[in-house]
Amino acid sequence: MDRLEAFEKMLESIRQQAAYEKQQMEVLKAEGKEKSATYRQYFGNRMMLKMMLDKYREYGLIE
Repeated sequence: MDRLEAFEKMLESIRQQAAYEKQQMEVLKAEGKEKSATYRQYFGNRMMLKMMLDKYREYGLIE
């Protein structure tokens, strides 16, 4: 696997994980569990994933 292919695979994984965690947070929020450890863990993970995607945008790797 070359570097570009590995990058594309990693990027897709990050996007899928961010979407999954957003969906799980919405479910927890609907259940009134915004203060749960699980919700807070998803929130922290989402912030990290967002930061990674923002860096990719900053360097022109994604739009």
